[in-house]
Amino acid sequence: MTLSFFRKVGFGLGQQDEVPGDPLNWAQSQLNVVPAFIWKGHIPTEKEMREKHRERIYRDRKVLRKKYKNDKNKYKLEKEKLRIKTGQHFYESNELSIRHNQAINGDAPVFERFWHFWGNHFAISEKDYLAEYSTGPYQREIIRPNMVNTFEKMVIDVTTSWCMIHHLDNSESVGPLSRIGMKSRETINENHARELLELHTISPEAGYFQKDVIQMTYVMTGWQHKWDPKRLESGDVWFNFEKHQPNEKTILGKTYAAASKRELYNVIKDLVHHPNCKRFIATKLCRHFITDNPTEDMIRPVIQAWEKSDGFLPEIHKAVVKTAFEYTSTTKKFQQPETWVLQMVRMFGLYWIPKTERMQYDFKREPTDSQSEIKWALEELGHLPYRPAQPNGWSDFEADWISPELIIRRLIFASKMATRGLRRDDNNIKAVIRKNFNQYEKIYKLLDSQDDYKNKLAIVCNSPEMLKA
Repeated sequence: MTLSFFRKVGFGLGQQDEVPGDPLNWAQSQLNVVPAFIWKGHIPTEKEMREKHRERIYRDRKVLRKKYKNDKNKYKLEKEKLRIKTGQHFYESNELSIRHNQAINGDAPVFERFWHFWGNHFAISEKDYLAEYSTGPYQREIIRPNMVNTFEKMVIDVTTSWCMIHHLDNSESVGPLSRIGMKSRETINENHARELLELHTISPEAGYFQKDVIQMTYVMTGWQHKWDPKRLESGDVWFNFEKHQPNEKTILGKTYAAASKRELYNVIKDLVHHPNCKRFIATKLCRHFITDNPTEDMIRPVIQAWEKSDGFLPEIHKAVVKTAFEYTSTTKKFQQPETWVLQMVRMFGLYWIPKTERMQYDFKREPTDSQSEIKWALEELGHLPYRPAQPNGWSDFEADWISPELIIRRLIFASKMATRGLRRDDNNIKAVIRKNFNQYEKIYKLLDSQDDYKNKLAIVCNSPEMLKA
């Protein structure tokens, strides 16, 4: 048995975890149902967070800027009060606590790893306070439930979600021949349509052209969030026929009859069944879990599972896990910072998640250090999961994570974590190492070479065996 499998598809085995006798069944059995959240603190709804987002944006843009236009210092002071009142600097940390608690203390770490993958695949880049308020709830309420559905259903729900429509400006897109378009100078915005094709489904390998992007944009006109002067962009998503480009559209050589809001569903159905979509997604899954350069032999079983199940995600996930299991002894995958942190914490039983009572926020002052430390630490390691710089999400390639600076930051971080509940007992540490690494004797030597437990944890957690799974 290659023990790195438990880190390849999960977060490693903790001190209380037994080594599963059937690792493949252990992993695949976690993918059939959506695990309930075990966080005991408040888990805000997506709508609740939209209201906080609205309050922050509306009061700043429509009240404070107008009221204090001639007093910059007063404006700055009142804006800071607004940030505190609306939890701008709190909610992202709360979401990270919820997310990490599932990974560290939950019973389905493999499911959580796939959740992290899909959240990054359908990334919301850092824009307009979305990371502060909306990205976490979007991943919880849109992506997570759909992991036991078809890929088609996930794409539809993501595409028509408030967060994605706001992120990619689809509310601003107006068909030139629509009723509103004919009366105004408003026109299309290609952002959402382009990302749907390029990043979410078929990829540029499908050979589409700019004309296909334009036609896809026409299909998506009318999908917007409700807007009024006080609610701004925080209203529910709806289909506004007044903005929709009429007449038929042709995408990738297929002509779609005018069908109002159904047009989008019809096109998505064809996109997710396109051979390039299956290959693109299968390759990304194998790259994330197995190796930077997956082979055809790795990708093919995932595509076959897709075709056999008509895109049913649990079956696709199981195929990825099976392939990862088969190639664990011959491939190694460099672990992204967040995954590496969660593996370290779970394996060595370190204190990381703030206690529920410490995450009670009074909306009267800035969040405490303990409430913010997860976010600060991930920021220092270069990997805030809700804040990718681009809509294609965080990179899965080793070259983007292995710079000397980032490795030094990992060394410093691991050294600090030794003070967070590490049992200063070599026998205990060795027991953890033995159940997670086949080359445990090699790591024992690293452990024994250091006297200070800060150095012990730093060296072990930054060994090639730990950095790669």
